[in-house]
Amino acid sequence: MDTRFNCLPTMIGSMPQTDAKAACAMVKHYLKDIPVWPQLPDRTFMEHMNVQFSEGFPGFTVDGKKYFIKNTGSTHESLEKLYNAYLSNDASKFPTGEKYASGLHAFLSSGITRQAVKGQIVGPVTWGLSVTDEDNKAIIYDDVLGDAVPKFLRLKAAWQENALRKISPNTIIFLDEPYMASFGSSAVQVSRDKVIELLNEVFKGITGLKGIHCCGNTDWPVLLSTNTDIISFDAYNYAGSFALYPGEIKKFLNRGGAIAWGIVPNTAEALNNETVASLKDRLGEAMAPFTRKGISMGKLIEQGLLTPGCGLAGLPPEVAERVLELLADLSLKIRNSRI
Repeated sequence: MDTRFNCLPTMIGSMPQTDAKAACAMVKHYLKDIPVWPQLPDRTFMEHMNVQFSEGFPGFTVDGKKYFIKNTGSTHESLEKLYNAYLSNDASKFPTGEKYASGLHAFLSSGITRQAVKGQIVGPVTWGLSVTDEDNKAIIYDDVLGDAVPKFLRLKAAWQENALRKISPNTIIFLDEPYMASFGSSAVQVSRDKVIELLNEVFKGITGLKGIHCCGNTDWPVLLSTNTDIISFDAYNYAGSFALYPGEIKKFLNRGGAIAWGIVPNTAEALNNETVASLKDRLGEAMAPFTRKGISMGKLIEQGLLTPGCGLAGLPPEVAERVLELLADLSLKIRNSRI
């Protein structure tokens, strides 16, 4: 599968529904070419992004609304199981069950068949910084647990991709990395090389297209230096900062990479001020700095996807539907007019 999407619409993942079948029906209606399984964090805490992909990690414990690694007598045995599965590339040992991802399992049984399908998983930087040990230390800084994080997520990503192939042989898996918006600050004391190493380790488990989504501003050349095929960003709010790196982005596109332009806002207030026409103009403005640097508009459209700026879980269901409606209509208009 190549990355010539011609600005087809897809989305980041999270939705506000608590009914998995209803969420899947909305996805199926609006995202006809590249549907996405819906993450439903309002349904249960087990579907919170950092808990959702924790199933099977050694010592992972949920206590009410808290989660951490608890070192027990069985933690060493669990680590051994993890490393054995990693060395034998056996993703079947680390599934994501329906208790953790009802939207995924409803999606898999919904009868959707499309030309491509997208899934998502929390990225190793965000997960390693969010999950702590019993002393409240982020496990990314622990020699043993930190080494296990990307290997574990690699197996989880591989399992998910294998499951999604029941719907389409053409898969896209995004790593969601909101913590990369704090890269370079005291909140993320991880080096550039380490970030690239962590992301590439997870990517090794993905045989289809690989993407990274960061919903804030970040050091984009770091992410562009990974083995990702797609960079996903909030183009509605951060187009200016993304445009600071035309040289790196041109190289990325020339090697076949694609950009997912998060041009539809995911707040009710911003949506009230937008139409398909205004968003089309805004996307053109976001792309213009690159055309001035020698990247053709045709290339940007051809190697582009359209998405909301980020997830939709914080919206009322009717507003989330409006986002997807605008997204689908905008995509159709751009493909018909080429901006």
